[in-house]
Amino acid sequence: WRRVDRKAEAREAERQHAGRALHVYPDEDGTVRIRGRLTPEVGALLMQALAAAREAVYPKNVPAGTCAPGVSQETPTMEQQQADALALLAETALHHGIDPGAPGERYQVVVHVDAPVLADADQAGQSVLEDGLRVPAGTSQRLACDASRVVMRHAPDCRVVEVGARTRTIPPALRRALHHRDRGCRFPGCGVRFGQGHHLRHWAHGGPTTLSNLALLCRRHHRAVHEEGYTLDRQADGELRFRRPDGRVLPEVPLPHEVPDDPVHAIRARHEAQGLVLHARTATPGWLGERLDLGWAIDVLHPLARSAAPIEWACNWPARHHSIT
Repeated sequence: WRRVDRKAEAREAERQHAGRALHVYPDEDGTVRIRGRLTPEVGALLMQALAAAREAVYPKNVPAGTCAPGVSQETPTMEQQQADALALLAETALHHGIDPGAPGERYQVVVHVDAPVLADADQAGQSVLEDGLRVPAGTSQRLACDASRVVMRHAPDCRVVEVGARTRTIPPALRRALHHRDRGCRFPGCGVRFGQGHHLRHWAHGGPTTLSNLALLCRRHHRAVHEEGYTLDRQADGELRFRRPDGRVLPEVPLPHEVPDDPVHAIRARHEAQGLVLHARTATPGWLGERLDLGWAIDVLHPLARSAAPIEWACNWPARHHSIT
């Protein structure tokens, strides 16, 4: 047994604590790089949080075939899933409010976009973050679907001459009704519980912020609608219709089956109902190592041999039949 050096352990813990760091900075191409070092307990906390968020965005128990035909079923890489999970953690933190005094006010992402660009992505104008980094107009339209809005008027020399009141694109009461109705992302085959409100007809185009003009989409599929060419509309019967970028309709698919709280008990009950008796030796073969009776095996397994006349085999093997499993 090795005696633990408590002083050395304390010095190591102090070194780890003093060395904690996190660097977040924009790269040359506009993306954001993250590099850091965390203490073991904080690192474990982060990994558990990322795992939980990753499971929420990419559920493991989704059966095969629940994705709509024509939609890629390729699973993002682990690195991409980690990035999406981190985005969900950030959104959740801001949604619930880190600062008790002013939830979400101090920590927010600000996008400056000209009204013509918000209405038409092909129009000339600015679409930038507060620090000056440019973002695509489609991204600004997606963010504006479900965000707070402040209208500012500028003079010809770019001076701000009027600032309107801050308003919420989707009021809290309407958001609760939206979550209650949709119960998760409405994209065919998705069903992720965490979602963002999407205007079927964007408010910048005159679309109303009403329940009939809203649909809940997860971050991944909200981006697909605004920036990857997918479209959706509400039909006369109230159902949503999604289209691929080439205009073809995406068929609806059933939601994944819910996994019971005790799946082993559920499987055993199903087997008992079907009269199946399974135990630890069910899959154990009956072969005890004897030499194979080749003639008998061919006679049993080959379809032509079963219909032909019996064949006499000349061999010195024991005349025994064996079960083949």
